[in-house]
Amino acid sequence: MSLTMSGLTDSALPDPSADSPLFLSTLTASPREKRLALAVLLLSLLVFALLAPFARVSLTPIWGFIPCYESWLVVTDLITAALLFSQYFSFNSRALFVLGCGYLYVACMTVAHALSFPGLFTPTGLLGAGPQSTAWLYMFWHGVFPLFVIAYARFKGRDFVSSTLPRRPRLPFMAAGAGMVVLSAAFTALATAGQDLLPELMDGDRYRSSMSLAVAFVWASSLLALAVLWFSRPHSVLDLWLMVMVCASLIDIALSAMLNGGRFDLGFYAGRVYGLLAASFVLLVLLAESGILYRKLVQVTEALKRLTTQDALTGIGNRRAFDGTLDLELRRAMRSGQPLSLLMIDVDHFKDFNDHFGHVEGDRCLQMVAKTLNVAVVRAADMVARYGGEEFVALLPGTDAAAAALVAERLRAAVEALRIVHRGTLESSRVTISIGVACLHPVWPAAGTRQEVGYPAGLDLVERADRALYAAKTAGRNRVVVAEPAPG
Repeated sequence: MSLTMSGLTDSALPDPSADSPLFLSTLTASPREKRLALAVLLLSLLVFALLAPFARVSLTPIWGFIPCYESWLVVTDLITAALLFSQYFSFNSRALFVLGCGYLYVACMTVAHALSFPGLFTPTGLLGAGPQSTAWLYMFWHGVFPLFVIAYARFKGRDFVSSTLPRRPRLPFMAAGAGMVVLSAAFTALATAGQDLLPELMDGDRYRSSMSLAVAFVWASSLLALAVLWFSRPHSVLDLWLMVMVCASLIDIALSAMLNGGRFDLGFYAGRVYGLLAASFVLLVLLAESGILYRKLVQVTEALKRLTTQDALTGIGNRRAFDGTLDLELRRAMRSGQPLSLLMIDVDHFKDFNDHFGHVEGDRCLQMVAKTLNVAVVRAADMVARYGGEEFVALLPGTDAAAAALVAERLRAAVEALRIVHRGTLESSRVTISIGVACLHPVWPAAGTRQEVGYPAGLDLVERADRALYAAKTAGRNRVVVAEPAPG
C-alpha cells in the first residue's frame, strides 16, 4: 500500500496568490487522469475476482518473499513520505504534512512487521514477538493509516498559503518524525510485550474466528477514508490515486486476511503481490508526473525570464536585458582586447507623431522600427534593445567605431525605407531615426594597475553615445554622429 504525491499535471497552473487555496491540494484532475484511475481500479477488481475463489489453496512457504516484499514497501513509503514533506516545505500544506506523516508511520510499522514475523529471523520473531504479534501489527498498520487519509481529506480544503505559513517549518517536520516513530513503537510494544492483552488471532499459521472482528475494524476504517475522500470534491490527482490505493488496500486485506485460511496460501501471496504491484505502478506515476512538473518549472522559468528581459510592446530586449548584456560584453572586451561599440537610437519627433496619429499608431510605429533594427544588425552576437520610450540601443561586440558607423547608417536607411508617413512635423514626411555611436577600445593595464570594468566603463560608453545622439539631433536629425574616442 503505497501512494505518492502526483498533484501537478498538464493542466493549467492556477495562480498561487497569497489568498488562494494551495494549488497542489486543489488542482482538479483532468478527464484523462480520471479515466486512467478508473481503468486501474477496474483491472484491480478483475484480478481480485479471478483470485478470490482460490484464496485458500495452500502453497509452499517462501521465506525470502516476506523480507523482499516488505523491504520494497519500506523504500517506497519512505520515498513517498519524503516527497510529501518536501511539498510541505514548499507550500506549507497541513494536508500534505499529515499525509506524509501517514506514510512515515506505515514505513515504521512495515519494519516492525518484518522483524517480528515468526520463523523469519527467529522461531517467534524479533522484538520479543509472540505468535499473535505479526497479525496485530498488520491490523495496526492497515487500520490506522486510513485515519491519516481522513485527516488529509479534512485539511486539504482549508489549506491557504496565508494561514499555513509556519515560521519554522522544520520543527513540525522533526516532531512528526519523532512522533511517528513513537506511535509505531507504542503499537509494536502493545503487539509484543502486551500481546496477552489482545485477543488471539492466529492458531499457528491459520486464522482464528476472532480475526474477522479485527478485519472488520480495518475494513471500516478504510471504507470511511474512501467515503471521506469521495465527498471531498473537487478531486485532485492526488485524491484519485489515494482512492485507488485505499481500494487496493481493501482488496489486499480481503485476499490475505478474509478469504484465505492463513499464511502461505494463495490469498496470502496474492494479496501482498497485488499490493506490491500497486505500489510499483504508483511509483511509475510519480516519476512520470515529476517529469511533467520539471518540464512545467522549466517552462515557467523561461516565461519569467522572458517577462523580465523582453520588452512587452516590441518583443526585443528591454532595459534590464541591455544592462546585463552590456556588463557581460564589457568584461569580455576587457579580457579579449576587442572593441565594443554602442549605438544610441532615437525616433525623430516621435511625440509629434503620437500627438498627430494617436498612441495606437505610435505603438505600431515603434514595433515596426524595433523589428527593422533587430533584422538590420545581422550578426547573432549583436543586440538591439528598447532603452525606454522611443529610444533604442544596439550593442556591437568586436566592432570598432568605423564599422559601427557603417552599421548605424544601415539602420538609419532601413528605418527611412519603411516610409512610415509622418505629418506631425515640417522637417520630414517620413519617420526617421537619429543615432549616436560610441566605441570602447580596451587598453591592457600596466603592471600593478587595474583597469575599470563593469558599471564605470559602461556608464562612460552610454554617456558618450548619448552625447553623440544629442549632437545628431541638434544637427538636424536623421543622421549618424560618432563620438570622440574616450580620453586616455
